[in-house]
Amino acid sequence: MPGRTTPPSPRGVARHGRLRRRGPVRTLLALVAGTLAVLMVSGVSIAAIAVRSATYGVSTVVLGNEDAVKDIKISEIKGGANILLVGTDERVSGSQVDAGVSDGSRNDVTILVHLSEDHTQLSAVSFPRDLMVAVPECTGPDGTYYPAETRVQFNTTLGRGGLSCTVSTVESITGLSIPYATSITFDGVMEMSNALGGVDVCVAQRITDTDSGLDLSAGTHSLQGVDALAFLRTRHGVGDGSDLARISSQQVFLSAMMRQILSGGTLSNPATLYKLASAALSNMALSSTLNSPDTLVQLAYAARNLSPADIVFVQYPVVDDPYDSNRVVAADADAATLNAALADDTKFTVGDESTGRGSVADSSAAAPATGEPAAPATASGATGTATEAPVTTLPSTISGQTAAEATCSVGNG
Repeated sequence: MPGRTTPPSPRGVARHGRLRRRGPVRTLLALVAGTLAVLMVSGVSIAAIAVRSATYGVSTVVLGNEDAVKDIKISEIKGGANILLVGTDERVSGSQVDAGVSDGSRNDVTILVHLSEDHTQLSAVSFPRDLMVAVPECTGPDGTYYPAETRVQFNTTLGRGGLSCTVSTVESITGLSIPYATSITFDGVMEMSNALGGVDVCVAQRITDTDSGLDLSAGTHSLQGVDALAFLRTRHGVGDGSDLARISSQQVFLSAMMRQILSGGTLSNPATLYKLASAALSNMALSSTLNSPDTLVQLAYAARNLSPADIVFVQYPVVDDPYDSNRVVAADADAATLNAALADDTKFTVGDESTGRGSVADSSAAAPATGEPAAPATASGATGTATEAPVTTLPSTISGQTAAEATCSVGNG
C-alpha cells in the first residue's frame, strides 16, 4: 500500500462552497475530538481565558445523574473521568452546511472519552452509528416518556430522548458511570480546521465521493473548511464503504490534528488557541456538570501532560448483525474486554496491525511523534517518582491507533 508521495499531490476540493446534504448528515468526529483537544491544551493561561469567554451563553443540558459528581472536581474522580461527546446532525440558523430535509436529530458520532485517574492516558472510544442496542427507558427534555426497547439503532437515541438518553444507553452498554457530556453541531469543524491553517492528511489511494464532491489523489493534503468536513463525512470514498471504514479513516485525520494541536507551534500561539476554543465551544451544548469554565479548566489542567502517544483512539468492537447485513452488533467477548479495561482504569494500547478497515500505516513516515512524555504519576494523581502502571495490549480484533501513529486513509481508488 503506498504511503505519502513527495512532493504532496495537489489538494482536492469540494464542489461547492456549501456542502450539499444527501441523506442523513454524516459525522462530526473532528469537531468532537478537536473540542476535547482544545480543552486539553487550555491549561495555559491565555486558553483558560478563552474558555471562560467562549462558554458565555453556551446552552446547558440536564442528564439526571448530576448527584454522582456533586462537589467533586473532575480531576479527582476515582477510577478516572468519563465524558460522552456527541456529534448531532441538527442544523442551526445560518449554518454553512445546507439544511436539506431532516427527520429528527441523530447522534451520528458518539465518542466515550476516558481520562485515567493518574492523568497519563486519554482513551476515545467511537461507537458505530449502525450499532443495534437495547436502550433503557428515557424521559426527553420536553417530558416525553420513552419505554425501554431491546433493539434500536444506536444513532437514533439522541432523537429518542435527548442527550441524557444517549448517555444512559452508553452507560448500559459499557457498565460505566458517565456524568459529563456534550453535544455539538456542524460548523465548528470547519472553523477549527481554518484556525489551524489546515490539517495534513495522508491518502494512500485516491478518494472519490460523488455525494460530497470530494476528490483527493494519493499523497498528503492540507484540509480545512468544507474540504475537511467532506473528508470526515465520506463513507463511500474509503475502504469498503462501510461506517466502520469511515471511523478508522477519520482517526487518520484526528491523529494528525491532535499532533498539530499538541505541537509547540500551536501551544505557543495565543491567537490560534483562542480561535480553537471559540470555534468549538460556540457550536456545542454542555451537560450541567460540565458547563462551567472552572470545570473545563480543571479538565485541561488534569490533561496538561498528555502527549500524542498517550491518546488512544478505539472503535467499539462489533460484528455483523445476523438479522440485517447493513447493521452491526457488539462483539461480546471483545466488548467485555474493552469495557473491563475502562472500568478498571487500565492503561492500554492497540496492536500494531489494528488500524482498521479504512486506514493503513504510513510507510513513508518517520518514527512516531510522541511529544514530551508525561511525568509519572502517583496513585493520588500528583506527579512524582512512582513506577508507571503496565500497559495492556488489546486483542488484535479491536481496531484503533494512538495519536502518535502516522496513518493514511486507504481511499477507494
